[in-house]
Amino acid sequence: MEVNITINGSDHASDVEPRTLLVDHIRRTVGLTGTHVGCDTTSCGACTVLMDGKPVKACTVLAAQADGSEVTTVEGLKGADGLHPIQSAFTDDHGLQCGFCTPGMMLVGASLIAENPDPSDDDVRWAISGNLCRCTGYINIVKAIQTAAARVAAASESNGS
Repeated sequence: MEVNITINGSDHASDVEPRTLLVDHIRRTVGLTGTHVGCDTTSCGACTVLMDGKPVKACTVLAAQADGSEVTTVEGLKGADGLHPIQSAFTDDHGLQCGFCTPGMMLVGASLIAENPDPSDDDVRWAISGNLCRCTGYINIVKAIQTAAARVAAASESNGS
């Protein structure tokens, strides 16, 4: 079947088998490997992408279900001006170690910031509760998401002045 998915702002029309998972389509057909395959059961969140602005676990979404949608992967966070604030905050605040969970954590964090520009520790912990990290203990991930939120707010203020 043919699917048309906008991924990171670029249109991708592809013939896929109806059973093709979105994560496999993104990695194998489109060639974006920042979306990781972890558990295939929605338990780890390594495959998290944004579909129409909302986090979804791409290991349980069929490419056919994403037909007509806008999908953002970690590669799509970077803009013309450079890294997205969440990307630079993860680096600055040491919100990553092995990096396997990082793309999913960043996308969940970016989605949270879009909905809640000043998230509390509890807000962040709830938002990332579906994503597992086996390295960091989450403290620096929470800090990085809050740092990114502050940077987004500061940029909005300076652009609105």
